[in-house]
Amino acid sequence: PPGGPGDAAGQALPLENWPFASYGSALLITLPQPPRAGQLLTLLIDYEAGEGPGVCWLAPEQTAGKQKPYMYTQGQAVLNRSFFPCFDTPSVKFTYSATVKVPEGFTAVMSATSWEKQKDNTFVFKMSQPIPSYLIALVVGDIVSAEVGPRSRVWAEPCLIEAAKKEYDGVIEEFLVVGEKLFGPYVWGRYDILFMPPSFPFGGMENPCLTFVTPCLLAGDRSLVDVIIHEISHSWFGNLVTNATWGEFWLNEGFTMYAQRRISTEVYGLPYTCLEAATGRALLRQHMDTTGEDHPLNKLRVVIEPGLWGVNPDDTYNETPYEKGYCFVSYLAHLVGDQNKFDAFLQAYVNRFKFQSITADDTLGFFLEYFPELKEKGVDSIPGFEFDRWLNMPGWPPFLPDLSPGQQLMKPADELAELWAADGLNMEAIESVDITGWRTYQLVYFLDQILQKSPLPEGNVERLSKMYPKISKAQNAELRLRWCQIILKNNLEAEYSKVKDFLHSQGKQKYTLPLYRAMWGGSEAARALAMETFSATAPQLHVNVQNYVKKILGLQVEE
Repeated sequence: PPGGPGDAAGQALPLENWPFASYGSALLITLPQPPRAGQLLTLLIDYEAGEGPGVCWLAPEQTAGKQKPYMYTQGQAVLNRSFFPCFDTPSVKFTYSATVKVPEGFTAVMSATSWEKQKDNTFVFKMSQPIPSYLIALVVGDIVSAEVGPRSRVWAEPCLIEAAKKEYDGVIEEFLVVGEKLFGPYVWGRYDILFMPPSFPFGGMENPCLTFVTPCLLAGDRSLVDVIIHEISHSWFGNLVTNATWGEFWLNEGFTMYAQRRISTEVYGLPYTCLEAATGRALLRQHMDTTGEDHPLNKLRVVIEPGLWGVNPDDTYNETPYEKGYCFVSYLAHLVGDQNKFDAFLQAYVNRFKFQSITADDTLGFFLEYFPELKEKGVDSIPGFEFDRWLNMPGWPPFLPDLSPGQQLMKPADELAELWAADGLNMEAIESVDITGWRTYQLVYFLDQILQKSPLPEGNVERLSKMYPKISKAQNAELRLRWCQIILKNNLEAEYSKVKDFLHSQGKQKYTLPLYRAMWGGSEAARALAMETFSATAPQLHVNVQNYVKKILGLQVEE
């Protein structure tokens, strides 16, 4: 156009909608003449959105305060195309700005480096760093904020803000400082956290400058802050260096798991971090047992075909890119053999590829270039550990990092679980073990062992429930999830109400789906519980989660 954006003298362009996939169509715009490379175009698209799956409208009863409605967007992986027209692929990065007008009594926040409130309840946002489309996010609701650090505040509904401030005051800065020491400067300015309504389907979403997290993290004792460390780690891995395709999601998540555990080691020490990693490994084992090791999703490089018959990237979400990806990054560190040298490599890697989208070939090529002596030795083709095998073969990781420093915390938990799984309970031995000082992940590890040994001999679970109210009456979501799984695996109908209460209280995908799977695979009574709970809670669940549950329960999924 002659005069820049919005100039009426601009030319109207023909447009067509082209079929693309079950998850969106392509908008084809014909330009008057072919543009030159590097030429700047201004394209003005008049559109209306809000019906699509990327934009979530919550009724007041789906919020914590239950007074006012709420809306949020969730872009990852391919949902922002239903929020605004864009190149909806992680291979393209751009800056953005937005002007958002909201009704009186509401506040808007976005994943942006700057925002200001203007008159008429209008908010103006700017993101000055280039990001992929999936990281643009908007929330409008009755939300307020509180400072918790020099570059951090928490946002939440008024009824949650005190709890949020108490849980996170002072801790975020500590993690950011360690992250910067390990991986280089934090480039996003602020790091704020927004506590979402209970129906939010994820633990966290690493939207830059403004991480969205589940209110399940408000455990009251700072026991679940590792999720925040994970989202903070995305500030370098995922948001700054990004996978160019969703088929190589492990570049985002495997590196982030590694970074999270590096920060956790610096802050909480190696034994605790190894224990947390052991629970991650147990999740990977569980996932591979469910799908079968040879399932094509259990490769680090997943083939996602576009087009109408393609796999929707959102349906490929599983533990593999996280935990098998973590094992591959740990294997690279093992090849280097010196933690300081590998930390320096990670910092160089971030610096080399910042603000870019890359493939695994870029990553591994840079690794071999950075360590020429390893390239000489041909470490990419060691039999059984070939880089190609890591990427393209499904199945259990060829290399597992050594988690033995966690043994001092795991061994007592293993031994206690053995005692509880015995036919005749040795109460004297059981009572001699004091679990009052155990931190969350030690309890989680203990419950994972109990779950593996379930169903326990008749009456044992009831005794266990009475003996440890700290577990059976826990408010901590990670403990509640596992206690509910134990209830179902042991068909403890007397405590079914706990499963129902937990599923009524939150809609996080990672907690919701395993419980529906367990109910559906259980007794008649458990199946009835599944149907009853789902029909009561469906309206408060995210549409993706609703559909996943329908699949588990054999119900019709609306396309």
